[in-house]
Amino acid sequence: MKKQTLPSRKFLFISKWGDVLDIANAVYNEGNKVKLFIEYKPANEIGYGFVPKIKDWKKYIDWADVIVFDYTSYGKIATELRNAGKLVIGSTEYADKLELYRSFGQDELKKHKIKTLPFKEFTNFQEAIEYVETNPNSYVIKPSGETQDYKQLLFVGKEDDGADIIRILKAYKKSWGNEMGSFQLQRKVTGVEISVAAYFNGKEFLKPINITFEHKKLFPKELGVSTGEMGTSMFWTNDSPIFDATLKKFEETLAQDNFVGHIDINCIVNANGIYPLEFTSRVGYPQFQIQRAGISEPFGNFLYKVAKGEKFRIKTKMGFQVGAYIVVPPFPYEDKKTFNLFSKDAVVVIKKEMKEGLHPMHLKKINKEWLITGDSGIALLVTGTGLTMKDAQKTMFNRINNVIINNAYYRTDIGDRWFEDSDKLWSWGLL
Repeated sequence: MKKQTLPSRKFLFISKWGDVLDIANAVYNEGNKVKLFIEYKPANEIGYGFVPKIKDWKKYIDWADVIVFDYTSYGKIATELRNAGKLVIGSTEYADKLELYRSFGQDELKKHKIKTLPFKEFTNFQEAIEYVETNPNSYVIKPSGETQDYKQLLFVGKEDDGADIIRILKAYKKSWGNEMGSFQLQRKVTGVEISVAAYFNGKEFLKPINITFEHKKLFPKELGVSTGEMGTSMFWTNDSPIFDATLKKFEETLAQDNFVGHIDINCIVNANGIYPLEFTSRVGYPQFQIQRAGISEPFGNFLYKVAKGEKFRIKTKMGFQVGAYIVVPPFPYEDKKTFNLFSKDAVVVIKKEMKEGLHPMHLKKINKEWLITGDSGIALLVTGTGLTMKDAQKTMFNRINNVIINNAYYRTDIGDRWFEDSDKLWSWGLL
């Protein structure tokens, strides 16, 4: 039986920070034509030598068979392009608001009859301080809007009377004044943090769905500053009580909105229930790359089918996938001087050639050498897959040991959460 040859298609990737490079590179290496645009100017070198780069993506709208937006705030233009007949993976104005404006997202959860945690929104630090003094409890500080990109501002309180929250708010007041914009104080609950995600084809969710466990702090054992992400473990499943209680209830709304792409909802779950925390209404990082490691069909063909609105079952590997970022100074902070001194144009050395598991992030390729560029310090994502979590971890760390990057650091416990969290989830009937 002859192997089916897939047609070569034209993909236009529009990226805010350049994080989509690995996906664009994979689609390009499958034999498709690719153009990559990066909005953030200091990241303009990302992708050079890997895929064709462009400076004005709007000139290539008619050229493209599929257009992929990788971040929020593109919802309006993505919808306009869909309405004009283009195949687009990306957000909508409604979905953008779900992620960017936390209070709107929480209100939508309530409208869909989903249980939420108490929260209050502020634009003034002094008012927030007085609120905690009047209502002592354990809280989480969550920036809203564009300030969400500063992941280090998110703070999870530990003290029952909120004293640590008050101290942090006073520090923010001194350093930010009232320029941080809006932020939430959300009641903190203890439990397992877990995300449920799925691809939506404009009409319905595609199966299987994706369950992820994020590792957000800089150091092992959840110590240090919140980075947004240092690594993630995941698996695919046909059925999930968490999905049924959260995302599934948005299916009709997303269909009416003609949403096409990927949506994720992060939750805290315990014996008392499922509490959604926040939406990611676009592809997430490093979730997108780790998902690619677990999808067993050409990724360009997969994206094309999602964008076209096809109903199909996603071909995924059995077991688990896990991925860890390898980063360099000044990550997770912004410091141009430090980046230029320690990391700019640093070489990524691969000791033994590998065909799988290495996902270029903020890199460029010169004379076949991978060099770090941009200004973030995110060099590489390394993934592993396996029938068990331990198998996936072992594969990933073997691959990490095959990489040499001067001054690099990464977490050594990505995936460890599963062994305790899974017991709790089973006992609560949530797996």
